[in-house]
Amino acid sequence: MRILTVLAALFLLAIPTAAAVPAPAEKDRVKMDDQTKAAVEKALRWLKDQQNADGSWGRTTKTAMTSFAILAFMANGHVPNQGTYGPEVSKGIRYLLASSRDSDGYLLGASGGNMYCHGMATLALSQAFGMSGDEDVKKVLKKAVDLIVRTQNREGGWRYDPSPTGADISVTIMQMMALRGAKDSGLNVPDKTIKGAIEYIHKCYDKRSGGYRYQPYSSGAGFARTAAGVCVLYLGGEYDKEEIKRAVDYMERVGNDGTHYWYGHYYAAHALNQVGGEIWEKYYDRMKTTLLARQRASGEWYEARREAAYGAEYQTAIAVLILSVPTHYLPIYQK
Repeated sequence: MRILTVLAALFLLAIPTAAAVPAPAEKDRVKMDDQTKAAVEKALRWLKDQQNADGSWGRTTKTAMTSFAILAFMANGHVPNQGTYGPEVSKGIRYLLASSRDSDGYLLGASGGNMYCHGMATLALSQAFGMSGDEDVKKVLKKAVDLIVRTQNREGGWRYDPSPTGADISVTIMQMMALRGAKDSGLNVPDKTIKGAIEYIHKCYDKRSGGYRYQPYSSGAGFARTAAGVCVLYLGGEYDKEEIKRAVDYMERVGNDGTHYWYGHYYAAHALNQVGGEIWEKYYDRMKTTLLARQRASGEWYEARREAAYGAEYQTAIAVLILSVPTHYLPIYQK
């Protein structure tokens, strides 16, 4: 298991040629086979056709939905103006840039949103900047990062409003991923901000089960929250923590019960990819088998009993992201 502090160097190496020549992780035996590549390509064609005229995806919380879609394309080598879907990615990026509120850099957009959406959009922009070096993206990204830093609360976390009031593990992990992506792409992110976020996640740890709670004093751990917790520890460089082993054991023991199914696997794929080894290999094979069997003939994924309110664009983008982790195109997925 390699040390994640080399991630910054990988980002620098990835500018601007990461999309052209991805660097596969050493000793990573998980690869995308031809059947998986075909399924992903079919899904990307479907996503292309769902893009709105303004460059966004989705009907509500468009900043988040657009960000998931952009990441799905970039995870397969399609970056602004490069690759088959480069034009669609460029339009999506322009939509996110236009969503920035002049007064404070809040990535809100006309359809509304919250700090979860802001964090997701900031992450997408950090990956776009890391893979393209676009100065226009950097300007908006910097304002978005500064907003995250300013609104961290006393506990070290974030809540849904852009003000330092409450905190929960879900919104906090998204800000942490955005900050890590921005930091590794060369932007200034105070170390104390990342340290504070890690301290908050530690407060959410449930020693009894080995999993992570939604908030420090809420009841019960959960698969999705635990996957998010493991992500934070790895992104924060705490890869040798005993909590990681116990959290992964918890995830293996309880499985994803369907609560926040797509959200949970979005983080689980990231977390277990960092863990690597047999656990990651078995997880990816299991998810590949499941997802390929459930893909619709037209290319999308949509299950009415699993986070249906966010639509097929959301489910499809996350399915593509899970299946595409082995490409190592996205800097945030590199080890």
